[in-house]
Amino acid sequence: MSFDHTIKFSGRVEDSESRRALLIAFEALRVKGYNPINQISGYLISGDPAYITNHNNARNIIRSLERDELIEELVRAYMRDQG
Repeated sequence: MSFDHTIKFSGRVEDSESRRALLIAFEALRVKGYNPINQISGYLISGDPAYITNHNNARNIIRSLERDELIEELVRAYMRDQG
């Protein structure tokens, strides 16, 4: 594998689906008393769905998307906030 060239990454999902899944998971975790940032980060790093609560079907909703799609939405939102 050569590291001399840039590989183009193409997103596969509309950001609204990823955004919705992240917001549902965030709110479900908050309601259940978890730290949503820590729990979602744990899920994205490990891939272990046990980091996400089943409350309001949040675990199934977030698992319906690939983790890279969720990370892409997080980067998109962060960059939007940077102006």
